[in-house]
Amino acid sequence: MKHQTSIAFTGDIGFDKYMNGQWNDPELLSGDIIRFFHESDHVVVNIEGPVSQVSTDSAAGGTKQLLHAMDPGALKVLDAIHADIWNICNNHIMDAGEGGLLDTLRHAREHNAQTIGAGRNLAEAQAPVIIHEAGGVGMFGVGYQRACRAADRQKAGCYSWSDLDAIQNTITQIKKTCRWCVVVAHAGEEFTPLPSPYTRKRYHDYLEMGADVVVAHHPHVPMNYETVGDKAIFYSLGNFIFDTDYQRAQFNTEFGILLKLNFTETAFSFEPMGIKVVRGPEHIVADELPRIFQDVQEADYRLLAPLSAKVLVEATKRQQAFLHPGEFANATEEQWAEHFADPLRTGRVPGETLDFFIICPLAEQAKEKAWMNSTLEDVKAFMLEQL
Repeated sequence: MKHQTSIAFTGDIGFDKYMNGQWNDPELLSGDIIRFFHESDHVVVNIEGPVSQVSTDSAAGGTKQLLHAMDPGALKVLDAIHADIWNICNNHIMDAGEGGLLDTLRHAREHNAQTIGAGRNLAEAQAPVIIHEAGGVGMFGVGYQRACRAADRQKAGCYSWSDLDAIQNTITQIKKTCRWCVVVAHAGEEFTPLPSPYTRKRYHDYLEMGADVVVAHHPHVPMNYETVGDKAIFYSLGNFIFDTDYQRAQFNTEFGILLKLNFTETAFSFEPMGIKVVRGPEHIVADELPRIFQDVQEADYRLLAPLSAKVLVEATKRQQAFLHPGEFANATEEQWAEHFADPLRTGRVPGETLDFFIICPLAEQAKEKAWMNSTLEDVKAFMLEQL
């Protein structure tokens, strides 16, 4: 057994819309990004949608434009960065139905990659990947509800981040033989700088269950991280290879983070790399780390959470105006208030995902300006620029 190992993680990968065909561009990824991966022992990628030859409508509007699939030709890029672990637990993996998921699993086998977080049934979705290095590293994926369609005993789908008893059991089983446990989570609200209180609590719960690190994606923007004793949570790595009009309607979706975790048998450290999508040529290059990527501890989080909630509310307004311009492009504050009070819009998974019965009152507290007492000036500036 090797006494140390390094594992690189990416944010979201979607090879459609503006990235369609970019797998044939030899300059898609800059040399320093390639080196980042090649200097790692393992590479974990989040594949945002099935790897399947399915037809897509690039001119689709409304929510239909949110359907994603990856042409198998794009796998040459994953091979080039030595991606040997695919997280397939996300809200798009079932966009082509069970057949698309089965295609993805087949392609993974053909490319000598292991998968986490989703499968043909619940047992397969829950199965961890075990890396027999650095005392053992066990890793598994979970996804938020309702959008990450949950697997069942005889139904394909994802490992639900809400199945806490099962997650506790998975962590316990991993820790029996492994020094380290990593949870890869596809969850949290989109386009928000700091996690919602319930997302933050959920990830802290995983650490209390025995996990050592949580690495998350789904928000499509970079977020903060948080050290908790000798453990850590990385709330969102943002986008890696991903660019759509839906993204472009929001702030900071062209920025992301590549994360490398370095494990020994007694400790771990991390190396982040800032990245940027250069729109036009659609090239991914190294960039400065996003200002939001800071260790936000409890005291500062409590001060800043209302301001972050206000950013989320405004981002959701832009999202709805983009998806449904006829209804929301010129909506009044009264109409927005009615929208956020609609149970079909709000609290669809109460206290877990897009619960604006929690987010909207929290955002109102931003008027009290307690956030001004935080000393994290770059974090405050990062959020204020979005209002």
